[in-house]
Amino acid sequence: MYMDFENYVDERMLVSHDAMGTKEIKIKVLEVEDEQYPLRWKFGDRAKVKKILLTIKHLKTQQVEEGEFDLSLIEKEMKETRHYSSTNRWLSVTDIKSGYVIYTKHTVLLSDAMALDYIVI
Repeated sequence: MYMDFENYVDERMLVSHDAMGTKEIKIKVLEVEDEQYPLRWKFGDRAKVKKILLTIKHLKTQQVEEGEFDLSLIEKEMKETRHYSSTNRWLSVTDIKSGYVIYTKHTVLLSDAMALDYIVI
């Protein structure tokens, strides 16, 4: 099977780790919203992520946890309960590789879910 260089995605680009190096985290984009980014001319093509599948692998035990999150609902709850949301669900389309979010954008997508204790890493 032949794969050209442009379609190759290094797995290391997709996996982030917790501060102690005991867990691997991977995020798959399940759904994006149809909304158009208002400053497309300035920041390029972006997608507003609605739903993700979060996979956490515990490196010591090899146990894998998965959870689906609707980021739009979490963002709404955060705004209602805390009157503030730091989430920016807009991602550059180049930050999504083979349906997965590159590791440098994981914290951006998960900040509200962590603040509401949906995710404890």
